[in-house]
Amino acid sequence: MSYAQRKQLSGNPALATFFTVVVVGSLMYAIVTGLAYNVIKKTVQDLKTFNVEEKPPPPEKPPPPPKDMPKLPPPPTIPPSMVQIQLQPPQIVQQVAPTPPVIRQLAPAPPAPPPPPRQSQARSLSGDLQGLITGDDYPSSAMDNNEQGTVSVVLTIGPNGRVTGCSTSGNASPTLKSATCRLLTARARFSPALDANGNPVTSQYPKNITWRIASE
Repeated sequence: MSYAQRKQLSGNPALATFFTVVVVGSLMYAIVTGLAYNVIKKTVQDLKTFNVEEKPPPPEKPPPPPKDMPKLPPPPTIPPSMVQIQLQPPQIVQQVAPTPPVIRQLAPAPPAPPPPPRQSQARSLSGDLQGLITGDDYPSSAMDNNEQGTVSVVLTIGPNGRVTGCSTSGNASPTLKSATCRLLTARARFSPALDANGNPVTSQYPKNITWRIASE
């Protein structure tokens, strides 16, 4: 502190008192603070070096075995199996919904044509047509000329069962062919042929007639 300051303080007692209090308080604060710091530091060091050792509790004694319990042999030990079973993971099968069948509508088939009318064959009511011609029917001219042979005749039978037509062929003479048609048309009788509905219809009836001169 300079001389001028000391002179100023000596002339003002209140100001000197204030400065004195500030200086003393500062010193006291420094002393108290330093002592407290040293005490705290010492206490911390003492706490660090002090270890509390706790004694472990004594071990518990096992209870004594019962007196009447029989001694059992130890359980048999099962060695581990040498066979290792590998379990396969379950296979997941995906079920696919079946595809519905495709139904194709076919065009209707055209109706079948009606069957042709079935016609039964005319049946002779006069028996064998060869028997309708006898030796007395032999034409005299043909006999004089020694004409013989077989006439293949086709008779047309009408719905009434009568002969309505006659055609001939074969190796016989015209005289014998003409005599054959004339005699069969006059003498032959037939049951006419029938169609599918049972109605009488016209039909054809073939036959072979043989002419032979009887030997004496």
